[in-house]
Amino acid sequence: MSLWRDILDTAHPRHGARDGPLPPLMLVLTVVTGLVDATSYLRLGHVFVANMTGNVVFLGFALAGGVGLSAYASLAALAAFLVGGLIGGRLGLRRADHRGLLLRDALIVQLALVAVAVLVAAVHGAGAQVGTGVRYGLIVPLAVGMGIQNATVRRLGVRDLMTTVLTMTLTGIAADSPLVGGPGSALARRTLSIAAMVLGAFAGALLVLNVDDAAPLATAAVLIALTAVAAHSISRAPGEWTSG
Repeated sequence: MSLWRDILDTAHPRHGARDGPLPPLMLVLTVVTGLVDATSYLRLGHVFVANMTGNVVFLGFALAGGVGLSAYASLAALAAFLVGGLIGGRLGLRRADHRGLLLRDALIVQLALVAVAVLVAAVHGAGAQVGTGVRYGLIVPLAVGMGIQNATVRRLGVRDLMTTVLTMTLTGIAADSPLVGGPGSALARRTLSIAAMVLGAFAGALLVLNVDDAAPLATAAVLIALTAVAAHSISRAPGEWTSG
């Protein structure tokens, strides 16, 4: 029963919870990560726009002559992600006093960037071979947007819900397990985070493979827009969670 209670508390936080209504919004953004990375990896030549650890590894593979990999694409994604991190960091300083407003403002900027990517993908056309211009026209705005998301989520500090990084989440599940004498804390939240990423990646792959490149990005844009609206709505109500 404790596990199910924790799942419910994450999906629908209780009044007065440390992170207020932020946890379910973090889960939605984790789905967004799966959607955009499915598109970038499957259609843009083995490059991620959110998972920068993967790009660092791919860069090493590409420099060693790995087939099907592009050092330029990995570098472009890394550079764009860092730009997004700078933007997210700046927004974090401007909205340091209110986590809800910070999330809203960051998502508005991210939505604009993802919308650009949707437009590029739509103009590119379904099933067409991705050319160099289109490739970087998608990588750059998406990676900048995900850099903003990652920097913002880092500033928000919602425990075990980082939206783009799951390595420490998986480590926590094992290292904190009662099997090794650990507290077993946050198992539900960590499991939900993993499930959200899998869901986004699964849906993104289905849309890329069976519809077109614009479909998963448009879905991501809708989710970002809804999350921004939700962040604006919850920011109207006062609460200790707003200051973290």
